[in-house]
Amino acid sequence: MRPHRAYSPGLTGVLPLRESRHLLEVLRAKVGDRFTVFDVDREAVAEVVELGPPVRYRILEERRPEREVGVEVVLYPALLKGDKLAEVVRAATELGATRIQPLVTRHSVPKEMGEGKLKRLQAIAVEAAKQSGRLRVPEVLPPIPLNALPKVEQGMVAHLGARSLVREVLDLGKPLALAVGPEGGFAEEEVELLQEKGFTPVFLGRRILRAETAAIALLALCTAGEGR
Repeated sequence: MRPHRAYSPGLTGVLPLRESRHLLEVLRAKVGDRFTVFDVDREAVAEVVELGPPVRYRILEERRPEREVGVEVVLYPALLKGDKLAEVVRAATELGATRIQPLVTRHSVPKEMGEGKLKRLQAIAVEAAKQSGRLRVPEVLPPIPLNALPKVEQGMVAHLGARSLVREVLDLGKPLALAVGPEGGFAEEEVELLQEKGFTPVFLGRRILRAETAAIALLALCTAGEGR
């Protein structure tokens, strides 16, 4: 069987059914095949001992690679039209977000999210974590109204009229909260509310970015250089 990473909460020796089916139906796993399991802050080389489903495995070698940013990184993207939020969730997982909390804002076209779409976004986060070598799968939560946001220790909001640059205000020693508006951006009173909650408006350039691009750009500016 070719190298494979499987998400296994708790590394309990039993794979979730979704992961089991992938090993059995796509990869045609056999007893004795080896693959990698991961959860939160550790991963391990594992060996299939029972096909099931569910697939049962035993751990051969445990590892604790350092692939996470090192602080909590919460992304607050506004609800977006169509499948754009899926793109945000995928990229946010690759870039190190630990939680993704969608927001209902004044200019959001969708005002709610069905359970089916939420489960799909959660599955996308799992797949992106597997692909990118992450140990932690970010939570993807049901949307909340903007005024329900808690106060944050360090926050940034992408805003076309801002003057501060990310590098001027970023402190990677503190938990990070990032807010990005919908198509059309946040209303001015929403930006003021975010500032009251601890978010600093930051400038992402003179060009007008799509909402999903802005979310990815802000995350990348904050997390891509965490090893420097």
